[in-house]
Amino acid sequence: MLSRQVARYLIQNPTFFAENMELLETIQLPKESGKTVSLMTHQTNLLRERNIEMRQRLDQLLQAARDNDQLFMHSRQLVLALLEARTVGEAGDALLRSFADDFKVETTSLTVFGPLPGSGKHLGQVRTSSRVSAENSIGSILRNGRTVCGTLRPSETAYLFGDESDKVASAAVVPLAGQLGILAVGSSDPNHYRSSLGTLFLSYIGEVLERLLPDLLARS
Repeated sequence: MLSRQVARYLIQNPTFFAENMELLETIQLPKESGKTVSLMTHQTNLLRERNIEMRQRLDQLLQAARDNDQLFMHSRQLVLALLEARTVGEAGDALLRSFADDFKVETTSLTVFGPLPGSGKHLGQVRTSSRVSAENSIGSILRNGRTVCGTLRPSETAYLFGDESDKVASAAVVPLAGQLGILAVGSSDPNHYRSSLGTLFLSYIGEVLERLLPDLLARS
């Protein structure tokens, strides 16, 4: 009952220790090691730990801000390069170069489905495929219509990446609207493109391609 009375008194008199500062140095608190420390020492250690934690959180926020600035800059440069492209080949070269140099993507593939509205020239590194072949190889991905991440079937990887398929252990695949084509990125790390990976950036680039490719293909 005495300890309860003391606790109740302290609750009712929150300024007690402020008026009796000398008592703080006599209060002992147990530690996990079995030793005891004064309340003042305990509070100092607690504040030090909280300060370290806050500095770590601040460092993480600053790093995230720097990463976002870098992502925005690279994304802006890529979109401008795509807008300046005059052929499908130029657009494909700009995309592959940016993904490799700026975004450190190991393997990138952009495939457009035929028959093409133009002559099919000036495609550069952009791959072409019939819609029938695409449906036979990656039909489930096309019908899903959304960005897919993870480990693909060998036949899907072979279709999307061709001669570079042996380098790809996981991938992210973006079907372009209207069965225009498909954008795919791959990694040799089977866990790099997980099913939980955020796909906002890839979907955004896919939307840009959906708006640019029809006009570029008409000129090819």
